[in-house]
Amino acid sequence: MMAAPQNNSVRHLRTLFISDVHLGSKAAKTDYLIDFLRHHEAETIVLVGDIVDGWRLKRSWYWPQNCNDVVQKLLRKARKGTRIVYIPGNHDEFMRDFPGVHFGGIEVAQRHMHKGADGRNYLVLHGDEFDVVVRNARILAYLGDWAYDTAIAINIGLAAIRRRLGMPYWSFSSWAKLQVKHAVNFIGEFQKVVADEARRHDAQGVICGHIHHAVIEDIGDIRYINTGDWVESCTAIAEHHDGTMELITWHQMRGGVAEAEGATADAERLLAQLLTQRAA
Repeated sequence: MMAAPQNNSVRHLRTLFISDVHLGSKAAKTDYLIDFLRHHEAETIVLVGDIVDGWRLKRSWYWPQNCNDVVQKLLRKARKGTRIVYIPGNHDEFMRDFPGVHFGGIEVAQRHMHKGADGRNYLVLHGDEFDVVVRNARILAYLGDWAYDTAIAINIGLAAIRRRLGMPYWSFSSWAKLQVKHAVNFIGEFQKVVADEARRHDAQGVICGHIHHAVIEDIGDIRYINTGDWVESCTAIAEHHDGTMELITWHQMRGGVAEAEGATADAERLLAQLLTQRAA
C-alpha cells in the first residue's frame, strides 16, 4: 500500500480514472476529491460517469461552493495540458447528447478505448447499460436511488456516533448495498457481462464505474477494473508509467482527524434534515 503524500508532495501518473462523484448530492465527498486532485497530476484523466448527479439536482437543487471547486480544479488541469475525457453515466446522461464536444478542454465521449502503457487495451465505459434495473425499469432505478439516499444518511449519522464513541469507521450503506446485491448475485453478474463486452471489442481489460464497488481483478482473460465512487469509498484508479494499475482509497490515507473535525457537524445536520423531511 502506498504511503500518504506528505505536506505538498504531488504524485505524477500516466492516467487517472475517477467516477461516481455525484456532484449535487449532499453525500458527495468533494473535500476529499479536491484534496486528491491537489496531490495527483496525470497526463490523462478519464471521468467514468456520474460526475454530476442530475437525478438529485432535478429533485432538489444543491450546488455548494465545493462542487464549483471540483469543476474549476478539473478545468484548471485541462488548461495546463491534462487531457480530460468525460464518459457520461446514467445520473449525468444529459451529457450523452454531446459526444465529441469539448467543454473548456474536457472532451465528451460515449466510450473510450484506453491504450495502457503495457500495451493492454482497456474498454472504458460507465456500465449502466448493463444494469438491467436502470436499462429496463427506470422507475425502479429511481426508487432504488431514493433508498440509497436514505442508507447514506443513516451511514452519516452512524459514522458521527461511532466517532464520538472512539469506534472505527464502518459504512452501513456499503454493507446494506452489498447484502442486497449479493443476495441476487448482482455484482458478479455485472462484472461478467462487462468483461464479455470488453472481449467483443477485442480489449484485454475493462474500466467502469456505476456500482460503487472498487476492485481490480482478473475475470478469465479480462482485467476487470471498477473505479468505485466519491460518495462512500473515495476511490480512484491510477495508471503508472509502466502500465501498473493501482486502486487508491483516499479517505483511508488522508481521512482520520480531518474527517472527524470536518464531517461530524455536517453529518448531524444532514441526518436531522433527512429525518425532518421523512416526518413531513
